Amino acid sequence: MKLLHITAHLGGGVGKVLSRLVEATARRQDGIRHTIACLEAPEKSQFVEHVRAHGGELLLCPGHDELARHAAEADIVQLEWWHHPAVAGWLGAGALPPMRLVVWSHVSGLHVPELPPAFVIAPMRFLFTSPCTWSHPGLAVLEGEARRRVDAVFSSGGFDDLPEPPERPHDGPLRVGYLGTLNFAKLHPRLLDYLAAVDLPGFRLALVGDPTTGEELLEEAARRGLAERLDMRGYRADVAAELAGFDVLAYLLNPLHYGTTENALLESMAMGVVPVVLDNPAERHLVRHGETGWVVCGPDAFAAALGRLAGRPDERSRMSRAAAVDVRRRFAVDHTAEHLLGHYRSVMNETKRPWDFRPIFGNTPADWFRSCQGREAWRFRDDGGVDLSNDPPHCLFERSKGSVFHYRKVFPEDGRLATWAEAMEAGG
Repeated sequence: MKLLHITAHLGGGVGKVLSRLVEATARRQDGIRHTIACLEAPEKSQFVEHVRAHGGELLLCPGHDELARHAAEADIVQLEWWHHPAVAGWLGAGALPPMRLVVWSHVSGLHVPELPPAFVIAPMRFLFTSPCTWSHPGLAVLEGEARRRVDAVFSSGGFDDLPEPPERPHDGPLRVGYLGTLNFAKLHPRLLDYLAAVDLPGFRLALVGDPTTGEELLEEAARRGLAERLDMRGYRADVAAELAGFDVLAYLLNPLHYGTTENALLESMAMGVVPVVLDNPAERHLVRHGETGWVVCGPDAFAAALGRLAGRPDERSRMSRAAAVDVRRRFAVDHTAEHLLGHYRSVMNETKRPWDFRPIFGNTPADWFRSCQGREAWRFRDDGGVDLSNDPPHCLFERSKGSVFHYRKVFPEDGRLATWAEAMEAGG
């Protein structure tokens, strides 16, 4: 079976899961030949090398005709989707060749970027990366044949690259950390309220991530006199070593975040770090409350959870072991591979057909961008103006992640994108 993946890049969680799937296929002898078409040049070689080392083929920045030829020759084309402008350009380029198309969405689609229901029901299979996406009101009503073609497959690459969880000390202060993106599009905008509520001697939150994305957080902490509660450690290549030094993961995400499988959270749990998360849709499907971590609502509940974990080391050890066992079992890469294989076998019984997504996404880059803004689409007017009233979400101001600035960078010739980006830079 010749499987062509089309992805914007091979970074982050997508790079890990695709490279580990190639490895799992070779080990399991599933009979799949993976080709991964990266529409952008890889910034790092880690996952590229892993794909090649396990028999996968890579197409780096293929031209339109080359990609169309590979798509036509493949038995199945799997589109790795998260509203990236490079992928939007491929979808909106016009008529696409006949193929058996599977879409794997690596964002929840509950908030920006939202999943247009018409896009979900179009391919032969549309796969979410978390069951939480079913709570989208436009998707919860699907039934019959449309419902049968949609499923959820967690995008986990497993944890074979992580050591076994270490033995952690029962005495000493509670060691609390966070791993991941540090800006407020990902973190809860009231994060400092949560930290201020904690009543533990010497409490500090260790932050592991690119410090350039945490400037706003650090500035606000300084203004509020809470800078001493943050331990900014920066980017670390040896994630396992950092996680071995944490007892608890404070994973307090923005309620409007777009994540699903949340690999940073799962890797922490696999290393025995007990998570405390907010009651957001994606996290509810990852953490078993009271068994493998705590799901809390509000600063007081967060502070109480940390107090309990600090004061009951035996309970903390029990939850640490349970988190590692549960995550390494439920999110093993073989589970991901087996679930996908079942869909591939079903799709192989269907006939290739041509595709045209312009009726769903529109004809121009500005259309493609606005088509996934969902409840925020009204802000981007056809006259080039942008309405920033009523607390626009932080994600609209991202410089990447499918924002208007990201789309303008990829499609600088589009006038509406340019004027929208300029209006946002000017404050509306």
